[in-house]
Amino acid sequence: MAQENTSKVVWFVAGVAIGATIALLYAPASGEETRRRIVRKSEEGRDTLAASGRDLLDKGKELYDKGRQIADDAAEMFERGRRLVQG
Repeated sequence: MAQENTSKVVWFVAGVAIGATIALLYAPASGEETRRRIVRKSEEGRDTLAASGRDLLDKGKELYDKGRQIADDAAEMFERGRRLVQG
């Protein structure tokens, strides 16, 4: 579920960046000013996507650690059950 939400955020940010770029292209400004705005917005979008990627990586590591702990706990419970059965 967290991955689905992160994916939605990434697509939303990408849509905002595309929309801002299109708006800048139609804005009444000089070509040089428009290019500067596009570069600035592109850098902001890149930074936002990089931050989202880092968040996704952190969440992935967190899920991996939780899964590993669950597997370790299950193995321990299995071993306890085996010992009880063997007496």
